[in-house]
Amino acid sequence: MEKFEILTYPDERLKKVSKPVEDFGRDFKDFVERLLYTMRNSPAGVGIAAPQVNRHIQTIIVDASEYKHKYNKTNHGLMILSNPRIIAYDGEIVIREGCLSVPDFTGNVKRHYWIKVEAEDIDGNTITFDTEGFEAVVIQHEMDHLKGKLFLDRVVSPKDIFKRKVYKK
Repeated sequence: MEKFEILTYPDERLKKVSKPVEDFGRDFKDFVERLLYTMRNSPAGVGIAAPQVNRHIQTIIVDASEYKHKYNKTNHGLMILSNPRIIAYDGEIVIREGCLSVPDFTGNVKRHYWIKVEAEDIDGNTITFDTEGFEAVVIQHEMDHLKGKLFLDRVVSPKDIFKRKVYKK
């Protein structure tokens, strides 16, 4: 399988707002399979959003299960979420974020510490779950892509943007 090309900042297509997923058929599932392949075969890929590969639909993939982070409090494993909505939240966390679409920089971003999410799974069934810490941050980060936002739009201050260290292979 071939990876999708990942759009990188400052590509204007990253600012486009995504549309809800309505068709959960075979074409959608094939797209998700290739999107997952792209995430898993990219450096430090714990999440990816459809707009990052120039498909402007509300679908994200998150899997923080193998990433060691001090704020890794909850772990739902691999999640494929379409039309995700945060329906409740609490607390704040400032955490260093990176992004496949911003390969040269990281930045400190303020996010909700705990969130309750409602979304559709790969078959279009509604699911609801709570998460906190790092996994919650990854979900919020990926959901921002659906709104045409990057973590650079949310950094705490301009002093909180850092040149990225080289990815480990």
